[in-house]
Amino acid sequence: MAIRQLPPNLINRIAAGEVVERPASVVKELVENALDAGASRIDVTVRGGGLQLICVSDDGAGMSARDLELAVERHATSKLEGEDLSHILTLGFRGEALPSIGAVARLAITSRAQDEAEAYRIDVDGGRQSPLKPAARAAGTDVEVRDLFYATPARLKFMKSERAETAAISDAVKRLALAHPEVAFSLSNGERTTLRLDACPPGLLDHALTRLGRVLGSEFVEDAMHVSAARGPVRVEGYAGLPTLHRPNGLSIYLVVNGRPVRDRLIAGTVRAAYGDLVPRGRYPLVTLFVDIPPDEVDVNVHPAKTELRFRDANGVRSLLIGAVREALAAAGHRATASLAQEALQHMRPPGEA
Repeated sequence: MAIRQLPPNLINRIAAGEVVERPASVVKELVENALDAGASRIDVTVRGGGLQLICVSDDGAGMSARDLELAVERHATSKLEGEDLSHILTLGFRGEALPSIGAVARLAITSRAQDEAEAYRIDVDGGRQSPLKPAARAAGTDVEVRDLFYATPARLKFMKSERAETAAISDAVKRLALAHPEVAFSLSNGERTTLRLDACPPGLLDHALTRLGRVLGSEFVEDAMHVSAARGPVRVEGYAGLPTLHRPNGLSIYLVVNGRPVRDRLIAGTVRAAYGDLVPRGRYPLVTLFVDIPPDEVDVNVHPAKTELRFRDANGVRSLLIGAVREALAAAGHRATASLAQEALQHMRPPGEA
């Protein structure tokens, strides 16, 4: 069989498989774009587990007509000024998300730049781009994704239930909201709002614990132990739950590196190792850690989804995290969670005593 050059539409659909794995990955990419645009409020609406509709609206910088046309072209981005990939300060930088989404769904983007008098809209349907047209909108951007994966029906067979996909979207929004407490978030299904988070003033110790409570629950806030440590230019700060507060899976381990929520096996394994046998086998602690590290000390260009990363000094980071969490655990001594202590007191009361 002769070798042939693949057409652009097919190339985009193949590439979309790495960037757009499920509805939650679409929401993640769109919310990251809104954050990079300097939004102070981001509203997410989904229907049908994100397969029918995903809409992300923000009040960020918006785009001019020219930028809007370029935004749906592959590898077009405003986030890399030069060719240096060792100093990435934005959540997005690859220029793949919007064209990948447009290749497998019906994509519509309406945007107005902060210094522009008019808004514009562009549509991409299964990779086919429509001409730019005027629209009505205040400064900011609306991105609407309908009929996700209609152009690649085989992918639909691998989607989970609507409930499972909606839960994955909620988790993605929560992780980004934890990483950026200064931004207001809402998540709705078109009929009711399932998550609403007001913006918190800057300052992790003073204010972000309120947002942590909304995401991880008041039980976590009541028993959270402050974690703080630094080694050279690397700093970790956050909160860790007591060993008696644990869950059957690792979804309540939230890790943020330079403002980027990540699912890094090294850090997750490190957090679990720090608790040792204080947490029962098969159970996972509730932890939220924020790691600040010079951009050139970490590689975020590992996977198109940008949820994995590599540290230049992985052992040094691991040692810092283990030490920070263990120090917090040692300071807490043998404290038990408030809920567990209350339950124990109930069992100790004499029969008949309320």
